[in-house]
Amino acid sequence: MNEIKLPSPQLKGNISIEEALLKRRSVRDYKTDAITLEQLSQLLWAGQGITAADFFRTAPSAGASYPLELFVIAGNVKELDAGVYHYNVKEHLLSLHMKGDIREKLGTAAAFNQKCISEAPICISVCAVYERTMKTYGKRGERYVHIDTGHCAENIALQAVALGLATVMVGAFEDKKVSEILNLGDELKPLYIIPVGKQGQSL
Repeated sequence: MNEIKLPSPQLKGNISIEEALLKRRSVRDYKTDAITLEQLSQLLWAGQGITAADFFRTAPSAGASYPLELFVIAGNVKELDAGVYHYNVKEHLLSLHMKGDIREKLGTAAAFNQKCISEAPICISVCAVYERTMKTYGKRGERYVHIDTGHCAENIALQAVALGLATVMVGAFEDKKVSEILNLGDELKPLYIIPVGKQGQSL
């Protein structure tokens, strides 16, 4: 199956935004426990999910240009085969991009042997199509794309806390190697890798 419909996101949680802010930390040690498809659905919705009939999203974007694309590097998700998946925002589903577990390759070959990438059950790669924003804002659009990326990533981090999960924001990687490993088109540029899972023994 090349498309996986995600469970509908929950619109009410068990902790306040204040508590999520208090508990958010950068975690680099993860348990091997699988996450659920429901948790993955919630994380992706938090990052770029649609919240209005006119396709406005959970995270603000300069001029509603929405340059970001999310890819899930899945290695240990219940009811989901290992592989790389693209998040289809409008349909709230995953499209299979590549088969197989590439976490180890991504962590060692492209991200300077960062074990958090290799060991977390999933990573979310935040990528951007700069032209979507720059066609309106020119060179200034580069800055706006990076600002958009921060909005998206913080949403994912806070949602992870609300789900009892942990994250870390990874920007230390070789862009070209990440693009090659994820088989990204020339227009897509990787900006973040976000491991997500249950916290291990240390921060």
